[in-house]
Amino acid sequence: METNIMLSLDRISKTFNPGTINEKVALNGLDLRIEKGDFITVIGGNGAGKSTMMNAVTGVFPVDEGTITLDGEDITGLSEYKRAKYFGRVFQDPMTGTAPNMEIEENLALAYRRTKSHGLRWGISEKERVRYKEALARLDLGLENRMHAKVGLLSGGQRQALTLLMATLERPKMLLLDEHTAALDPKTADKVLRLTHEIVREDSLTTLMVTHNMKNAIEYGNRLIMMHEGQIILDIRGEDKKKLTVEALLAQFSRASGSEFANDRALLS
Repeated sequence: METNIMLSLDRISKTFNPGTINEKVALNGLDLRIEKGDFITVIGGNGAGKSTMMNAVTGVFPVDEGTITLDGEDITGLSEYKRAKYFGRVFQDPMTGTAPNMEIEENLALAYRRTKSHGLRWGISEKERVRYKEALARLDLGLENRMHAKVGLLSGGQRQALTLLMATLERPKMLLLDEHTAALDPKTADKVLRLTHEIVREDSLTTLMVTHNMKNAIEYGNRLIMMHEGQIILDIRGEDKKKLTVEALLAQFSRASGSEFANDRALLS
């Protein structure tokens, strides 16, 4: 039994709209082993299968073929609802993942209780409030002094930082980041990325981060995978990753895929 493996994807395939003019093979016999504590950055052109892979892992749709194993448990047939307690996920849109009409502390309470058995009590205890305040202080955004502010009044960067905190408040088995800084301005994106790095490192979180930014993919994490046409064509880790440059990554992509990397957003970032 591979005890150090957190997530195992074996021969995962997914085709959307099969047998129609809109047929799209999104995942094509995908294989991936993620070790506990891995921080993997995922990059690839548009339609390479990056977000589809995350959606397959979290059960947004059933896969056509293959097996998904999380920490030794086969979760292939588990519903999205039942898988939710295992994963913390942050999406590209800062408006996703929070309840805008609720206060900051109420959003944190929802995240905290997500993995707990639900009783009849809703009120937030003083002990919880202290915990939320300490967690917010970690963000260094002054939100610990605005616990009763409605989340809808926060900036995009503040909301994304809050969502990141909510996703990791109760340590998930895996943290999934789906281009979580793409909608932010460069300065705010950099702050959220540095915050991500701190939380992942301090909590030893097994993390999968999809990004369109090649420099960020190289800079963060201990391992980088590149996807193309629903498969992983590059898997770079350790010293090889530390020495990697954007130019070298592009050259490796061309050799592995037999084509140029076509994603203007990634190249311009």
